[in-house]
Amino acid sequence: MSDQTAVLDDLRAEGEELDRLVGALGASDWRRATAAAGWTVAHQIAHLAWTDGAALLAVTDADAFAVEVEKAVASPGTFVDEGAEAGARLAPDELLGRWRHGRERLREALEAAPAGARFPWYGPPMSTASMATGRLMETWAHGQDVWDALGRTREPTDRLRHVARIGVRARDFAFAVRGLPAPAEEFRVELNGPSGLWTYGPPDAAQRVTGPALDFCLLVTQRIHRSDTAVRAEGPDADCWLDIAQAFAGPAGPGRAPKGA
Repeated sequence: MSDQTAVLDDLRAEGEELDRLVGALGASDWRRATAAAGWTVAHQIAHLAWTDGAALLAVTDADAFAVEVEKAVASPGTFVDEGAEAGARLAPDELLGRWRHGRERLREALEAAPAGARFPWYGPPMSTASMATGRLMETWAHGQDVWDALGRTREPTDRLRHVARIGVRARDFAFAVRGLPAPAEEFRVELNGPSGLWTYGPPDAAQRVTGPALDFCLLVTQRIHRSDTAVRAEGPDADCWLDIAQAFAGPAGPGRAPKGA
């Protein structure tokens, strides 16, 4: 199985897991507040539907997507919230249907993309596999907000390896988006995943990050404060990275406050 096929299969599974959760919710649960300020469960699903739509446009119509990028540039601080708000006003059944239809169309478009294709995005251009990985990461992260809002716990799966990988690869971007120089040397990252140890970077690197894969993924998607994780750093650059890590494109995120704050 190719990496592209694997991530597309995992993207479908990630969406289906969240779908099973929200598909059984009553109207009041869709209005339940999540940890993202001002966002309900409906906002979280609406955001996924909106970004799936943007990704589909990027894959199938680069010119039309360029118009959407111009809108984002014109209102960088509000365009994400505006997209979520518009979808959150829909009836739950309509919103759920829109999300289901959009994510299936996107998966089909990615499967049909020619080998070596690259698509525009709000950050650097994306390959088919990287676009699918980005969508999986967002589905997992916003899904986490939904699970937390409902007071439910989900078991981590090996699909986290995609989130961890993009978090590691986005290291230099996390520094750059804050106007900081990226470290010159590679880091060693060792994460305890559901199926075993996942490693990145040279084993003899002086700068190291270790800990549970779940905690690392929550940290790089800014779903948890660093002090509430078991992720540890060795070396000043690695330590700095854990304070600013982000796996997503766009401006530096505000992160989450420590538990109990």
